[in-house]
Amino acid sequence: MSSFRFKNVDEKPGYGEEDSNFECAISSSFVYNPYMSLDLQSQRNKLPITKYRNEVLYLCEKFQTLILVGSTGSGKSTQVSQMLLDSGLCQCDKSIVITEPRKISAITLATRVAQEQKTNLGQLVGYSVRFDNCCQPNTKIKYITEGILLNEMISNPLLVNYSVIILDEIHERSLMTDILMGLIKKVLKKRPTLRLIILSATLDSSQLKSYFNFNQTNDSVNDTATVLGIEGKSYPTKIYYIKDPTPNYVDESINTVLKIQQGGTSGDILVFLTGKEEIMQAVNRLDDYNIKNANEKIKLLPIPMHGTLTNDEQLKAFRPAPRGYRKVVFSTNVAETSVTISGIVHVIDCGFVKLKWFNSKFGADSLITVPISKASAIQRAGRAGRERPGKVYRLYTKETYQNLINATPPEMMRSDLTDVTLQLKAIYINNVLRFPFLSPPPAKNLLYAMEMLKALEAIDKSGNLTDSFGTIMAELPLPAKHSRMLLKSAEMGCSSEIISILAMLQLQDAFVRPKYGATIQKAKIQHRNFEVAEGDLLTLLNIYNGFEKNQYSQPWCHRYFINYNELCKARKIRSHLIDLMRTSKIPLKSCKGNTRTIIKSIASGLFKNAAYLHYTGVYRSVGLDEDLYFHPKSVLNYNMCSWNTEIFNSDFQTKSTYRYETIITFYFNVLTNDFKVLYDELLETTKTYIKNLVEITPSLLLEVAPHYFSTPTL
Repeated sequence: MSSFRFKNVDEKPGYGEEDSNFECAISSSFVYNPYMSLDLQSQRNKLPITKYRNEVLYLCEKFQTLILVGSTGSGKSTQVSQMLLDSGLCQCDKSIVITEPRKISAITLATRVAQEQKTNLGQLVGYSVRFDNCCQPNTKIKYITEGILLNEMISNPLLVNYSVIILDEIHERSLMTDILMGLIKKVLKKRPTLRLIILSATLDSSQLKSYFNFNQTNDSVNDTATVLGIEGKSYPTKIYYIKDPTPNYVDESINTVLKIQQGGTSGDILVFLTGKEEIMQAVNRLDDYNIKNANEKIKLLPIPMHGTLTNDEQLKAFRPAPRGYRKVVFSTNVAETSVTISGIVHVIDCGFVKLKWFNSKFGADSLITVPISKASAIQRAGRAGRERPGKVYRLYTKETYQNLINATPPEMMRSDLTDVTLQLKAIYINNVLRFPFLSPPPAKNLLYAMEMLKALEAIDKSGNLTDSFGTIMAELPLPAKHSRMLLKSAEMGCSSEIISILAMLQLQDAFVRPKYGATIQKAKIQHRNFEVAEGDLLTLLNIYNGFEKNQYSQPWCHRYFINYNELCKARKIRSHLIDLMRTSKIPLKSCKGNTRTIIKSIASGLFKNAAYLHYTGVYRSVGLDEDLYFHPKSVLNYNMCSWNTEIFNSDFQTKSTYRYETIITFYFNVLTNDFKVLYDELLETTKTYIKNLVEITPSLLLEVAPHYFSTPTL
């Protein structure tokens, strides 16, 4: 482990004198809530934003747009909506809606506000996230994700059900945030009584004020937007920089955790890493440490926190640690904003983040690891010292921090705009190029989106939504390619199977994959009861059908190493999608095990994502000379020896009736260099991996997409 050495011996967290490779920077202060032991009403009264109540209400009354910039923990996300409700500014027949960039933020904030209002969640205060709605018609304060509000504007373009719209965490500049700002700017012109409040901890407020100010003169008296800054009491937060760059920030993060643990200081620890793989690696390392040091009085309790976890799994990070344990939360940037994890005193910042960057030429996102921005570094440091003086350990030098960019590039500049363009079309934004983006996206990304929607037959030659597909596709909370797949499956008579596949695609991993001992091989053998030669998507269908056939049994999942919690989530999502199908009058039909029909329906949405086996032994995307590799977890990632006689001797009782005769076809296609696959997702890291595969023949590909492919191309 690396050693620690602080400039001031009195500032050491008990690691031993002159024992650090960190140096302490000038202390930084962040707003906090030191009144956790008081009742909820007393806590509300003590929050820094409370003394600004009159100013907030006055400015909301006078200006149509209020930009509220306040320090982390000042109470913006929970108190502003309650101030407006209690003051009567919210009209009796309308609601206040607060948007959040992440579903975990919407759920936790709604739960907190419901407690403060002394009401059950879902009544006066509720939330609505993708595939989970906890609101009633009379709900007055709604915490929702940005995509939900955007989808609502399709049927309610002027948002007449709301008197106040609050956009939270605007500084993240997510894709949906920028789209909503452009749409709401148009709505504000049509509805002078509507109020917009923008909340942020770090923000260039002058740019937003100019954007929402409809007054074209220099007369500030007639401005329609204004800015209010909130200050509050603060606890000092000491920031430490590493003296020498570290070659491995994951190892250094773990070493720092252990130094804090061995130093004897109290308080939980929050560690920022870039992705699930690094987080699970760190969690496993600490589990091993606990086993080797079982006699320690205070043990470490590692808890993962990332976006692919279920809501219940993410909420574990917010629960107090059991007696005799210190909580160590390993998180991605989901813990940067909106969420407050009580008990956190120490923050370890690795200095990196994973960002998706869209490649319009290839039509896929690249997941790249890049240094964070100064704004993100400030936000991460703001997680420490919320209840008492905190410490932040930055695993990069002070010079590195000074050279960071000020803010992360807006997601609008680096995203696939296909789904967003479809929704804009549904809200009658016909000329997307003239849409008032706060940060206009690259023209090539918009061009790709229009070409993709035309290929999916969602828009016609004039760029208008088609009645047969486009209008309905825009209403479904699914990517455009999945919406098209579902609509075509209804025509082909296999919508029941396709909706099961789409529900399973929302999961992180349906299989339980042990990492230690003899159970690794046992799990692989049990998983083969579901794996089929047609690929991953039909394997997912097999898993769900087996789960349904066995009456959603947990022992059955345990026997076959299936993730029971994930399957329950898929069941809930499938039920929600069926309700949406009824609303959109999409018939629910089953093809009774006709594999070709299912694959044909899948191809109707994924036809663009086609790849073939090149003579060099790698896969190439159709139309582009780009090498592709099967994802390691794909069932098609076996060599030919993997499909041995053991698979034919397995117990097939849990299988549906799909496929086995096609294994011979699988061999033939590989040997004749005529093996083609469709993929649902592309992930570019060290290699370009394709996930969620299904085998397809060239003739079937031509049959479902003759407008996109021609024989010479194949």
